[in-house]
Amino acid sequence: MVLVLFAVSLLTFLIFVKLPSTDPALRAAGRHPTPEILATIRHRFGLDQGIVVQYWNFAKGLIPWPGLFLNEGVYFSWINNVPVKDEIFSRLPVTATLTIGAAVLWMAMGIPIGILSAVRAGSLADRSAMVFALIGVSAPIFWLALMLLYFFHFKLHIAPTSGIPPGEPVWTAVLKGRFVLPWFSLAVTSAAFYSRMVRGNLMETMNEDYIRTARSKGLSERRVIYKHGLRNALTPVVTMFGMDVAFLLGGAIITESVFQLPGIGQYALGALATADFPVVMGVTVLGALFIVVANLLVDVVYAFLDPRVRYT
Repeated sequence: MVLVLFAVSLLTFLIFVKLPSTDPALRAAGRHPTPEILATIRHRFGLDQGIVVQYWNFAKGLIPWPGLFLNEGVYFSWINNVPVKDEIFSRLPVTATLTIGAAVLWMAMGIPIGILSAVRAGSLADRSAMVFALIGVSAPIFWLALMLLYFFHFKLHIAPTSGIPPGEPVWTAVLKGRFVLPWFSLAVTSAAFYSRMVRGNLMETMNEDYIRTARSKGLSERRVIYKHGLRNALTPVVTMFGMDVAFLLGGAIITESVFQLPGIGQYALGALATADFPVVMGVTVLGALFIVVANLLVDVVYAFLDPRVRYT
């Protein structure tokens, strides 16, 4: 985990340093800056130091220790001087609400559809489910989000407009239905992937020897499917679920941008447009932290789902 976070932070820093972009000091100084003002701003940003020193200053702020993680002395926006930590923590509830709601929805849709398709392979229900999966996988998220907005808000007037008014709590926005369309736009694509994966894994698992043994013992087909077959078929799904949730916690950039949700993804997109490096570094490493932690948790969950997996 430490090695991955170090590699991500180093690559992000090198890409930012090497890519041609406007001088952050010029962007922060405004119109007609004097050389003295530019020199002061560069010193404030640490741009007058060597590359190694600059990286070390940012790397120290990535240590997950109170007072060190996203240290405000280095991790502040070069545009408005607001600490990156404060912005991320204020926007994290929006991104977490979007992620958790979409995850619950795509699991509730994808797993039952996959089970139905596997149990009734070749039937009309199976073919209908695969058409849904094909459409869901093929539809880009930004297109699907715009279509949902167009039909359910502008045409049918049954869904609220996009965005969250300033000062409105996240739970109030949830109760007003402002997250319904974003949840569905994220969930449809993921549910399509999950249904296909569950279908393929379950069909393969149901041909194993221990499944035939369970049937020969007189167990009901329902018990065979849900207790013996589905438990092992869901192991790859756990990996996919952990990575998807961690990725979205790092910022669902497209969905948050289309629906104007003030989350981490929209924050990162604005920072990329303005070359605000401390924000980019903070959001990137935080997203990488979510992913490596999710990967660790997935490995632990394996031991509970599959009796053949044990750690010593």
